[in-house]
Amino acid sequence: MLAVAGAEVTLAVRNTTAGRAVADAVADAIAGTTRVSALDLADQAAVRRFADDWDGPLHLLVANAGVVTGGLERTPEGWELQFATNHLGHFALATRLHYALARGGADRGEARIVSVSSTAQMRSGVYFDDLHFVRRVYDPQLAYAQSKSANSLFAVEASRRWAADGIFANAVNPGGIATGLQRNFTPAQKESLDAAEAAGMFTYKTLGQGAATTIVAATAPQFALTGGHYLDDAQEAYTVPNDASLADHPHGVKEWALDPTTAERLWAVSAELTHG
Repeated sequence: MLAVAGAEVTLAVRNTTAGRAVADAVADAIAGTTRVSALDLADQAAVRRFADDWDGPLHLLVANAGVVTGGLERTPEGWELQFATNHLGHFALATRLHYALARGGADRGEARIVSVSSTAQMRSGVYFDDLHFVRRVYDPQLAYAQSKSANSLFAVEASRRWAADGIFANAVNPGGIATGLQRNFTPAQKESLDAAEAAGMFTYKTLGQGAATTIVAATAPQFALTGGHYLDDAQEAYTVPNDASLADHPHGVKEWALDPTTAERLWAVSAELTHG
């Protein structure tokens, strides 16, 4: 849809062969420009290379990469893989591309970041005392949930820090979509997802429906020059108390995922880890 609207789109992907297949399909459908570049967000050196190679202004950054693991995996730095990819990788990418986003903001009046979160943020906030599950018993669902709360908190603090540069970030929940994200699910994770669907906590969306909320955050005029919001089903979500159960509130956004003090703390920790 962005290409249809005339945007020059860069697909930053681990698998460039798959990325080129998508770019070719877009090119066959419209006369837009879609490029493919290699990027592995779990690899900080790859993030630096991508940012160093970027040329020109950047008007829109959609931070939508994500992994789900069935067990504990770590990066070479010792970081838990889901937090490292889903949050720290995006954080490092966005901060290293700040100059390009600022040029985009100066060029068109604003630049936008869309940080793709998940309903999983309802399960856990960011556990600063043990971000990487060194002492805690590893739970892949809690690890994923922590990373998704971090995605929302990034949007809060990025908007506070960068609004003066014309850069605004918002978080979105795309909803439940059957994609390759579930390829590594354990039987327990699959059972949990099936149970949530059976209980009516969510209904699977098509790929297009899942992309819709991202498109709204990326282009809708009501989200111009404003950031730190959390969108669900193409509109701003309501806030849920931290002690509310997921069964009673299957939608919305927990307070911990929007708390400005937590967002500022997370930014400081993330900067120390990725830029130290």
